Amino acid sequence: MASTVTNGDGRCDRPLLEGEALAAGTYELVFRVGDYFAGRGQGGPAPRFLDHVVIRFGIAAPAEHYHVPLLISPFGYSTYRGS
Repeated sequence: MASTVTNGDGRCDRPLLEGEALAAGTYELVFRVGDYFAGRGQGGPAPRFLDHVVIRFGIAAPAEHYHVPLLISPFGYSTYRGS
């Protein structure tokens, strides 16, 4: 399993998968938000309310663009298929 760190804007500098590596199927992203908030002095004492956020999603049409944003606070999050 590959590990990627986001840049200062919270984005990946390049696609995680592209070309033939991106096939139809089910994928999972794991965001280690507990580490992120701890590094910023946020999120409260351990155990944190949110530590790992797992997003499992399906790709039906690999030729299309898939952007999976995570909007996060120490106590909640949302995600969607972005453009």
